[in-house]
Amino acid sequence: MRDSADVGEGIGGAPRGAGTVPIRAVVFDLDGTLADTLPAIGRLLSKVVAEQGRRVTPRQAAAAVGKPAPAAFGQLLGRPETDEAVLTAMSRYRELFAHEVLREGPRLLFPGVSSGLSALRAHGIELAVATSKVSRSAEALLDVMGIRDLVGPVICHDMVRRGKPHPEMALRAVAQLGVSPRESAYVGDTVGDMRMAVTAHMAPIAVTYGVGRFGELAAVAGTRMCSSFRDVVAAVAASRPRPVEMAAGYPRMR
Repeated sequence: MRDSADVGEGIGGAPRGAGTVPIRAVVFDLDGTLADTLPAIGRLLSKVVAEQGRRVTPRQAAAAVGKPAPAAFGQLLGRPETDEAVLTAMSRYRELFAHEVLREGPRLLFPGVSSGLSALRAHGIELAVATSKVSRSAEALLDVMGIRDLVGPVICHDMVRRGKPHPEMALRAVAQLGVSPRESAYVGDTVGDMRMAVTAHMAPIAVTYGVGRFGELAAVAGTRMCSSFRDVVAAVAASRPRPVEMAAGYPRMR
């Protein structure tokens, strides 16, 4: 796997390398980016679908992770999103979510997330979350992982008319932060995340440890590729107008 790198051209066809536009705000995806929930959610999806009389492979379950619940269960059950079986599966999933996923608590955090978010906040970077989760699940997950206080607005699928990859979610997040999209970055692990960032005129930063494959993420113009959360912090630090120093494992943005 390659390390972090700039790929392609920037928004509007102009190259967007490190340091071109200082990043003042970062909006994060949740599952697969901040939270290592993919294994637990994959198992839960498979369990709920099995209760509806259909078996799916781990790979099929993993491909549905990160999608809004109607789309995920519609895909796995092979039925319309408004089908009764899909609605029943969604209700069952939400009933089991706390026991099957939230019980993991801080262990769900990817390495370096808590200290990385703290480092960004300490240097004046505004932080938010924009996720395809519904509000109750997203807030509960952030709480049990112990990072809710490190991020500001949390924009969820049930708070917007159009979900990813439409830019509404990301634009609402930066508007609440009071920062322009062009001075902001969106960090996620799927092609939909990167397309949303580009459409919103935000810097797209992809993590390669989540759902998305390197090649498909890198194909989105201007995407910065990061193989760890430490790389994410470094990518944001590299946009700062002054020199960056390394301290305590994270960049010091002066």
